Formats: sequence, C-alpha cells, structure tokens
Amino acid sequence: MSPDREYGLFIDFGSTFTKVVLVDLTRLQVAGRTQRRSTVETDITIALDAALGDIRDLLGRDVAYRYKLATSSAAGGLKMAAIGLVPELTVEAAKRAALGAGAKVVGVYSYRLTLRELQEIENASLDLILLAGGTDGGDRETIISNAEGLSRLKGLSTPIIVAGNKAAADEVSAVLKSGDKEHVLTENVMPEIGVLDVDNVRGMIRELFISRIVEAKGLKNAEAFIDEILMPTPTAVLSAARLLAEGTDGEEGLGELVIVDVGGATTDVHSIARGDPTEPGLVKKGLPEPYVKRTVEGDLGMRYNASTIVQVAGEDLFMERLGNEKVDLHQSIERFSMDPGLLPESKREMALDIQLASAAVRLSVERHAGRIETTYGPIGPVHIQYGKDLRKVKTVIGAGGPIIFGPAPEIILRNALFSEENPFSLRPQNPSFFLDEKYLLYAVGLLSEKEPLTALRLGKKYLKKLGGRKV
Repeated sequence: MSPDREYGLFIDFGSTFTKVVLVDLTRLQVAGRTQRRSTVETDITIALDAALGDIRDLLGRDVAYRYKLATSSAAGGLKMAAIGLVPELTVEAAKRAALGAGAKVVGVYSYRLTLRELQEIENASLDLILLAGGTDGGDRETIISNAEGLSRLKGLSTPIIVAGNKAAADEVSAVLKSGDKEHVLTENVMPEIGVLDVDNVRGMIRELFISRIVEAKGLKNAEAFIDEILMPTPTAVLSAARLLAEGTDGEEGLGELVIVDVGGATTDVHSIARGDPTEPGLVKKGLPEPYVKRTVEGDLGMRYNASTIVQVAGEDLFMERLGNEKVDLHQSIERFSMDPGLLPESKREMALDIQLASAAVRLSVERHAGRIETTYGPIGPVHIQYGKDLRKVKTVIGAGGPIIFGPAPEIILRNALFSEENPFSLRPQNPSFFLDEKYLLYAVGLLSEKEPLTALRLGKKYLKKLGGRKV
C-alpha cells in the first residue's frame, strides 16, 4: 500500500458488536472491515482493541489516519422518556423530537404524572428525560406539576430537557433546581397547535449525549484510541440518509428515500421525504410530518422479539408463508430468543429468518408510512391522509444483518412496498432497492460532519443496487 494514502477509521460501539470500517480516503475505497463482540459490561476498549488489532493485521503496518471517529448505541442506546400534555399533540411532538435525535423512547407519558408513573420513571435507568407540555401561553399547570413530581424523586439523577410552554419555563426551572435536578431549557417542541419545532431539542440531545452520556456508558476510555465519539448511531444514519437524499455542493443526491434497518432488538425506519398528498382530493390532517423522520419498533426485533413478530403478523399467515418448510416454529424462536447472536443452522431456520425479517419490514414500514381514512360528510365521502405519503419515493435502502448478509434481500425488502391487500397504507409503490452492503451508513454520517462531498461519494459508491449494478 502506498505510504501517501490517508485513511479514515469509523467505529460503531453497538450493544452486541463493536464494528470498525477502514476507508482509504485517497482512493475512496473500503480497505477493510471487522467486528468483535462488544464488551460493554466489562471494558468497552477490550473489543475495540481487538478490532483495531484486526485492522493492523489487515494493513500489515501503521498508517496515517485523517480521522478516527465513532458512534455508539452501546448499553441499549440512548434511553429516553418523553413527557407531554395531550397524547396526540405535545406528547407526540416530544416523541418525534427524541426519535429524530437518535434516542430510544422507552416511556411516553401524558397529562399529570401519577405516583405510579413517577416511580416507573425513577426506576427506568433513563439517560435523558424530555419534559414538554402546553403551547406557548397555553396550559402551564401540567408541566409545572410534572416538574414538581420529578423534583421530589430522590433516586432520579437523569438530566432533564425542558421544552414546553415558554410562559412556564422559569417556574419549571426553579422547581427542578429546588430538587437539585440537572436540567436545561430549550425551545418549545410545539409553540402553537399544529406547529412543530424539534431542531433545538435534537441539538440539545446530541450535546448531552457527547458531554454526559458518553462518560456514563463507560465510553470515555475509548477516547484514548480515537478522536471523537460524535453522536448516537441512529443520528449518524439519519445524517447519512439526508446527505444521500439531498446531495451537497458539487454533487446531486438520490432524491427522497426510505431506509429500513432490521436488527436483533428493533427495526428502524428512516424517511427523507415531504410526504405530501400525491393525488387530488386528499385532505391532510394531524400533526405535520417531519421531512427527516425516524421510527423505532421495539417489538419487531429479529431475535429479542421474534415471538412478538409472529404474534403481530398472525401465526397462521406466518406458517402459510413458510410454505413447504416444516419448521418447529416455537422451538426455533425460543432458540433465537435465548441467544440473540445465533445464526440459522438449517435450511428451515433460514426460511424462518427470511419470514421474520419480511414481517418486520412490512409491519415497521406500515407504521412509519401514512394512511388514508374515509369519513362521510354532508356532500359524501371525504378521504383523509394521516402521516406521510411515501408512494412516490424512488429509493429504498436495506440495512441490518438479516438484509445485508441474508440470502434473500429483495424478497425481504419487497415487503416495504404498497400492497393492494392494504391499499390505505401509503408505502412506496415502485422504488429501486439498494443494499448498504458494507455496513457504511453510520460511517457516511460521521464523515459528513467533516467532508460532506467525500461522504456522499463514498455512500453512493457502496450502495449496491439489487441486480448487481451500483449507484
């Protein structure tokens, strides 16, 4: 290898695996990748050191790194509770802000918190709490009452982001300060009915992740090996998605797109799309949809929630789609659940894996996409659109081990498509399918912080179009 090359080292500290991708930035090539079982429970640097040893063995010598950057979803990712006023308004706005910042929302609460709910929050081992509620100048009492409840929790040391009614912000801050609760104030996530303002909250979540959560999760030790842990892994994937969709100065992007990431614990869907109605006569209702949207389905993980996937999909339909493969469904699922790192050991288990991934994709994209409902008024039927219309999206990218490394990525991804069986679900109708075959999206997101054009070209180069052609 020529000594004048420069490399980028991109690391993802995951809950199951610590993944490392080495990129030759001079030639814009993936020079290697490796992964090791994460050592979150002991010392996260053990897995990192082993992975870096793999990279040194691959190169055969020390090299100059232009960047050594990392993301993290270790120890379950960034666990967060969203607290608001009305479930379909400020609570939903708070939840969207958290998900869009790469957090995993493990609790959603509305109205005044009960004693039971406060105890739940205290015992949930949260990394962050997002406290919202009330439009600016609207209801003050609920967010103040909830702040009082949180301030009394002796065992709560979680930082709190206050993003509610600005007319109550000073009093909320005083209440939390009296209980010695770490907190920051930012803009209201819903300053007016039907108006979302989530960018400030997303920025605040990222700042807290870098300044506090990295240390809390034992990731600080890794900074001796790398330059920076920049963001949660989902945030990096969202950054990559936006860059790929929009492009940057000097090069166009791919246009509106959807990414489906099937994992062992969750299935995540990202969309970069306006989602406006694509046919005349549709009336759009509900909260405005974010152009950059992420949803996380915690009940659709391929290993931790395999039995739930079967239950939600319907066991009879699931067995029907397995066809001639006579699988002991319950025994196989129990094996997968007991050992989340387990790979299929037979043709029958492989068929089961394909159907689990297919069902996870179908259900997660149905939940992410918008829907049409019909009501009847004085002049006849009215067709109402809730959520994003993704039918015209032209690019769907598959990510996650079951899709990237499995034998049937296209079969799995076709479950993301619009279907006449459920014509009111506004899923993509006729997109092209691509694979993140080198597991690069998080690396593209990291590199986009430093060199957007290089990151865009790298991402496009290694998106594999199903059928063999690349972008």
